[in-house]
Amino acid sequence: MKLFFSKAFTGSDWLADVLITVGDDGTIAAVESKCNSSDADEIFAGICLPGLPNLHSHAFQRAMAGLTEISGAGDNNFWTWQKIMYDFLAKLSPDDAEAISAQLYMEMLKGGYTTVGEFHYLHHDKNGAPYDDPAEMSDRIFAASEITGIGLTHLPVLYAHGGFGAQESQEGQKRFLHSVNQFGRLLEILNTRYGKGNKSKIGMALHSLRAVSPKMIDEAIGLVPDGPIHVHIAEQTKEVEQCIEWSGKRPVEWLLDHTKVDDKWCLIHATHMTEAETEGFAETGAVAGLCPTTEANLGDGLFPLEQFLNLGGRIGIGSDSNTSVDAAEELRLLEYGQRLSQLRRNVGARTEGSSTGESLFTAALAGGAQALDQPIGVLAPGNRADFVVLDGRHPVLAGREESSILDSWIFTGGRELITDVFVSGIHLVKKGHHIHQENIENRYRDTIAVLMSSE
Repeated sequence: MKLFFSKAFTGSDWLADVLITVGDDGTIAAVESKCNSSDADEIFAGICLPGLPNLHSHAFQRAMAGLTEISGAGDNNFWTWQKIMYDFLAKLSPDDAEAISAQLYMEMLKGGYTTVGEFHYLHHDKNGAPYDDPAEMSDRIFAASEITGIGLTHLPVLYAHGGFGAQESQEGQKRFLHSVNQFGRLLEILNTRYGKGNKSKIGMALHSLRAVSPKMIDEAIGLVPDGPIHVHIAEQTKEVEQCIEWSGKRPVEWLLDHTKVDDKWCLIHATHMTEAETEGFAETGAVAGLCPTTEANLGDGLFPLEQFLNLGGRIGIGSDSNTSVDAAEELRLLEYGQRLSQLRRNVGARTEGSSTGESLFTAALAGGAQALDQPIGVLAPGNRADFVVLDGRHPVLAGREESSILDSWIFTGGRELITDVFVSGIHLVKKGHHIHQENIENRYRDTIAVLMSSE
């Protein structure tokens, strides 16, 4: 299949009159510029961009979006939000989880993401008992990725304790809990079922340092020697204080001292670090998984972006709690948070005269591909044919060329500029409409109606 685009950004170069050849296996066979559209099977007047990886998602939380914005007594922070989240997920059936995930993944595609890292810790039934099939809930994530067509790196989560020092788990955490042996069995099942898919990858995640003991961390890492390995870390100041009380060290400091963190790892949030921690993290080659809309929604704080990038650190973006599902907005808020804290502009631009949008976009492409361990990112032969198309006739892009296209999409436009989306060469979103949109939306509406009626 040959697709023609008037303009394309490969992830490194801007090209005109571009012909992308997609092989039967869904990978890119060739990317050529200055071509004739008559050679194409399909012609697009818009601008082709690589689809962004979304490296951190909790799919079920999409159904909570907008339901946690009511002020309560005392401080309102991550920990009060967490209690609402526990109450909500206590109701979810496997069918509910699949319907919510499918709606979310469709929205991700329409928002500029073509692969998602699902940080999945909802494993057991409402009473905390394993399903007859231990992979029941993970199967529903794969079913949602299949119907929507999005690429998936599935990250089943090891979760065992309720706080630092192997504290007893809470009632709201009963659907998450595994021993290392149980968790290893789950990984075996998932690798057998899905490990060889052309759009899927199995990794694993440690929920956080407060949810697993040091011994469990060591044992779990051995289950996935090739990665990827993800972990929540240093998201809130209370977490940092508790870690110091437990170990005498800050979370990132403790992790770097305890185990060999390398380029197979992705540290999610890492919001609260000292300069020494930031430098040590950057030196590992691991990816910082940044989720600006969620970090803002929860009042977490701001990642030390400029220092980390100046040290050669690698970043990617995720939608996390999925209050927003818009790749451009995630990058925009990442930059705007830095501007508000530093009282200056274009913090994310890497060199004098460079584009802030292009700098952040290319960093998120590379970091996301690394963190999800998939053949995605730049548009190049051998990579999966994942790309989005911007509406070249949209007024926001009028007169824009090259990097100003990305700057205008990220800082002025957003998801409304996306008209078409391909994953593995399959045309999933056409003129803003997903090929299975009606069925997915109807199922989601029915699911939410039942969940809300049970309040």
